[in-house]
Order: sequence, then C-alpha cells, then structure tokens
Amino acid sequence: MQDKRVALVTGANQGIGLQIAKELAAKDFTVLVGSRDLARGEEAVRTIDGDAHALQIDVTDRSSIAAAAERVRREFGRLDVLVNNAAISHTRRQPGMSVEDYAQTTRPSVVDLDELRAVWETNVFGVVAVTQAMLPLLREASPPARIVNVSSGVGSLTLNANPAFHYRSIFSPVYSASKTALNAMTLAMAIELEPTGIKVNAACPGFTKTNLNNYAGTQSVEEGAREPVRLALLGPDGPTGSYSNAAGPLPW
Repeated sequence: MQDKRVALVTGANQGIGLQIAKELAAKDFTVLVGSRDLARGEEAVRTIDGDAHALQIDVTDRSSIAAAAERVRREFGRLDVLVNNAAISHTRRQPGMSVEDYAQTTRPSVVDLDELRAVWETNVFGVVAVTQAMLPLLREASPPARIVNVSSGVGSLTLNANPAFHYRSIFSPVYSASKTALNAMTLAMAIELEPTGIKVNAACPGFTKTNLNNYAGTQSVEEGAREPVRLALLGPDGPTGSYSNAAGPLPW
C-alpha cells in the first residue's frame, strides 16, 4: 500500500471534476480521474500537474463500477477521498434550447419518465452504487476517509419553497429534484458512517461554466471547485452531514 493519500473523482475528465482533480493533485494526492471514456480520462490526466491516473468508470454500469473498485484495490490498496461529481442535467434538451424552455418540458404534468429515470440513474443511483463499491476501500483509510457529493443549490427544498428564490421557476422532477434526492442520500450516508469517522458532505459549486449548463454559468471552474475541495480536505473537527457552498451552509 502506498503512503500518499488516494482520491477518486468521478466525472473528472472535464469541468469542475477536472479542476477538483487538479487541486487535489496539487495537495499531494494520488488522483484517480474517473471517466466513462478512458481515452478522455487519459487526455485529462495530461493536463494535471501531479500524480494522476485515468480510471474508466461509468456510474450507471455495475460491472464498470466493480472493475474500477478492483483496480483501485489492486493498484493503490485504499481510498482516502471519494468525490461523487459525475452528473448529467438532461438527455433530450435540444441544441440552443434555453434552461427555461427545457424546464417547461420537464414539469411534473408532462415530464418524460425515461428522461427522469436517465438523469436520476446518474445523479442519484450512480452515487449510491459507486459509494457502496468503494466503501470497503474507504474504510481502510487512516485517518478516516472523506466523501463529497457534488450537489446544487437548486436542490434545496427550503430555497425553492420561497417565491423569491431566483431559480424557483426551473425546479423540476429531473435535475433539480435529483439533487434534492442526492442531499437525502448524503445525509443517510453521513448518519450511517458517523461512528466510523468517515465524513460525508454535500457541496454546491454554484452556477459554474461547464458542459452541464452549455457554459451558461457565471463562475469559473476554479470557483466551482472551491467548496468540494474544502470538504475533501476536512480535518477531524470538520462537519459531517452538511450541505454548503463557498459562502457557507445551505438549507436542506
């Protein structure tokens, strides 16, 4: 088993995930760049200054997840940080369609159930599946491991219940509610793992310019990575079961 801390970031071949990988590598982690497409992961690794390795992992494919976990065990022996970053916002949004227009097609009264299932398969079930597969490796970390689930402020039920909330009009069963469900999974994981010392927290990157939103965001990837990286590096006195962005705690 190697001495350097090991971190896995899913969906790390681009965007916020890649920036998280770069920053953890700069903190002297061995970083595993999770990517559905191994070639894209390898391309991303070449942009990272530090100890980084591409890891093929499709969070919707159990055999891919199992193979990734086996490779981590075989080559690295443990896992100190898991950042569940892989996510999708849609599968059927047409090129040029605005977020607002897409939201109209995903209202509860008209949402396509296949679209709903596809997004939740990645954003919710994929996170649980990856965490379950990596947990034996995370349990072997010393000091105890950290799990960061990359969520979103648009998943906050409290904020969306407020008519003044800026993004309330686009709250839908697809992306927004998938992040609400992810928050619930985060809290459930944190409660179960609290006796082990493993900390599990949800991070909101903010509205960041990425492929997820067709680069319509207002923040840089450096800004978006700030909170996930902070939570990945929490010390023993840090929180567990929290939901926050770079400005501080968010309401569930």
